[in-house]
Amino acid sequence: MSAAQRLAAELAAKDRPLHILGASGQLGYGIPSESFEAGLARRPDLIGCDMGSIDIGPYCLGSGEMGTAPASTIRDLRRVLKGARSLDVPLVIGTAGAAGAAPHLEATLAMVRQIAREEGLHFRLASIRADMNRDDLKAALAAGKVRGFDGSPKLADEEIDAAGNIVGQMGSTSFIRAFEQGADVIIAGRACDTAIFASLPIMLGFPAGLAVHMAKIIECASLCCVPGGRDPLLATLDREGFELESMAPQRAATPMSVAAHALYEQADPFVVNEPEGELDLRGAQYTAIDARRTRVTGAVWHAAAKPSVKIEGARLIGHRAVLLAGVSDPRFMAAHETIFAEVKQVVRNLISEGVEPDYDLFFRLYGYDGVLPPSATPIPPPREAFVLGECIAPTPQRAAEVVRSTKQYLLHHGYPGRLSTGGNLAFPFAPPEVSVGPAYRFNVYHLVEVDNLDELFPVTMEEI
Repeated sequence: MSAAQRLAAELAAKDRPLHILGASGQLGYGIPSESFEAGLARRPDLIGCDMGSIDIGPYCLGSGEMGTAPASTIRDLRRVLKGARSLDVPLVIGTAGAAGAAPHLEATLAMVRQIAREEGLHFRLASIRADMNRDDLKAALAAGKVRGFDGSPKLADEEIDAAGNIVGQMGSTSFIRAFEQGADVIIAGRACDTAIFASLPIMLGFPAGLAVHMAKIIECASLCCVPGGRDPLLATLDREGFELESMAPQRAATPMSVAAHALYEQADPFVVNEPEGELDLRGAQYTAIDARRTRVTGAVWHAAAKPSVKIEGARLIGHRAVLLAGVSDPRFMAAHETIFAEVKQVVRNLISEGVEPDYDLFFRLYGYDGVLPPSATPIPPPREAFVLGECIAPTPQRAAEVVRSTKQYLLHHGYPGRLSTGGNLAFPFAPPEVSVGPAYRFNVYHLVEVDNLDELFPVTMEEI
């Protein structure tokens, strides 16, 4: 009998709250050891970790590369795996390897198996794939079941074919199926963050609204606290609400900080959409238990008439090389838009020799418009600024050629009031041009209406 199945039998005999530990907001970047051990000492019923996000951009999804360093990933996996097995409680990890496609899932599973061999651990391991079948997506597209959101353009067959990997974001039902098959450890591909933590409570009959709301908060560990941090966060869930407590004594989960976390990654702070339905937070209430703990009540779950899944894909758009430089001349900074446009034209005339360029060249002046769009209100100029030139071209060699030529002409470009024929730029190191590898962009970011979630996300069991 698995830990989840034993827990179900225990609750059937005598009802009690569930204790769930959000161990890491993104596994592979380090878990504070003292606060993790403090969490284990509270004997949680489940340990969960989110491992990925689209926050890191399209590269990992498109390339299949892991988002975290192997050494730190193995270290974190070893910590949570040994901790869960020492208590004989389930360990649940979602969005394996940062993006949750097949290469990321396989790499993460290989690490789990390696750790189990080295530590002499034995358990039932479930893996859940999230890769979407391209022919099925094309059929759904033709049937009008795919729609864009958040400004994404209409999807086309060509974009489905071009994506390096396409994943769907699974919900709680996929994890529940793994628990029902006796899993002690679940490693999932691309998943909703909430599903990692809400699936077991929902399976055990706790109110879905409370379970999903709790999960939405603890998936980021102690980020909801004051001051925010990455220490594990313990949730205690009962039939009427849940309590939150950071395992780091210097962090406080206050009503304000917890409620503010509803804004995290949400366009609407009162509604959270999941594959199986909608979390309604309009009636949520946040009450201080003491200076460090908050109790939350009032969330409601509305089941969807028909499930839908967010799909994500990224395609290769070329190879990137960048130019890194600094500038302190106020005349250069004042005229930077004109200078950049003129240098781009000079490079185009010399590199492309009168034909259409096969590359894209961009500039950003950090300190002016590197992060925010240009402001209509004049902003006092900084003492200095950072110049980033970026080229995306069909090959690494072409990108490097364009950026090296750009460096030379930007360095010596003439502009009104220039005091020297050289030295427009200061370089932090030599060479200032860096080739940074393949460049990707998200080209699939859509919702697809589905008939059967179980078929999309198959569960595979193995004995470790």
